[in-house]
Amino acid sequence: MALYEHVFLARPDVSSQQVDALTEQFKSVIEGNGGTVSKTEYWGVKSLTFRIKKNRKAHYTLMNIDAPSAALVEMERQ
Repeated sequence: MALYEHVFLARPDVSSQQVDALTEQFKSVIEGNGGTVSKTEYWGVKSLTFRIKKNRKAHYTLMNIDAPSAALVEMERQ
């Protein structure tokens, strides 16, 4: 299996509890496809370099993942 660092962004209008729930959902998808999540870090709300769908800020979360590529494809699909 390969090691990945995956950073995902969530809209700024969602709460940090919703971001935690999203992280747990992604973690269950990875573990369901035979991978493991060794570390997650919530970085908080930060400014974006450029606008994405009229948003200037986003919630950032880092996940260190050890999984087959199919698990990441499924996570990104969802």
